[in-house]
Amino acid sequence: MSEASGGSPVKYRFGEMTWREVRDAANAERVAVLPVATIEDHGHHLPIDTDVLLCTTVCERGAALIPEECVLVPPVIHGYSPHHMDFPGTLTIDGHTFIKYVLDITKSLAHHGFTRILIVNGHGSNTPFCEVIARLTVVETGGKALAIAVNHWGINTVRDLVGTIRESPPGGISHACELETSMYLAIKPELVDMSQAVAEMERYPTASIPAWTDLVAGRPAEASAIAWMPYWSTFSQTGVRGDATKATAEKGEQILTAAAEGLAELVKELRRLTIAPRVDHH
Repeated sequence: MSEASGGSPVKYRFGEMTWREVRDAANAERVAVLPVATIEDHGHHLPIDTDVLLCTTVCERGAALIPEECVLVPPVIHGYSPHHMDFPGTLTIDGHTFIKYVLDITKSLAHHGFTRILIVNGHGSNTPFCEVIARLTVVETGGKALAIAVNHWGINTVRDLVGTIRESPPGGISHACELETSMYLAIKPELVDMSQAVAEMERYPTASIPAWTDLVAGRPAEASAIAWMPYWSTFSQTGVRGDATKATAEKGEQILTAAAEGLAELVKELRRLTIAPRVDHH
């Protein structure tokens, strides 16, 4: 809960609202922010809740900056991770099940009057599914609700910042890496064992298939249009993909601040968007 400009408390956590408060929030055209992530391995140095913790923290901090403009929906903590199942602790949801489940949530929000929904993803392999969910939300509500999907590391303010503070080379920011480890250090340092942090870079150099991927730098230019995902255990011994040894809590706090501010701006932009009426040209 935060304070409104007049000093009265403003609820922004969806689960803490009464049904009448949810109705009023929808009528006020506040943006529904939905975090989604997964539970999976993150090396020997990070807990398996890394994706969930980072994504929900970004959304919480961002929503707290603009409580009058959004509501923060409880997170979807399980996602698509079958390629991680060789590592104990991973919980995976079938891709079709994931799409249907999250789509049911966005359609429920639309049914209650939320016309703008922001899906914030914290797990790389959820990305294509979240894009589909955003599209289907529009289609299956007849265009009455507009949904967009974004990865928290893909927010412009984060990409700009990480490009200036990173120490790892291209491919060094991917999974349980410099970025994710830094963010976890800034949130719950007592759960991070930096003595176990390692650098594991991908080992698939070919002419056109990506030798590395990077959450911020993307893929090599010669393979920028190619996507693939082999089983994680075929290229990582610890679960790390990138360089976790370059992580610091100071970087993590900078990243979290940039992500929260960028998310708040994205919510404002989404709220201002006009949902134009459909025109049937038959």
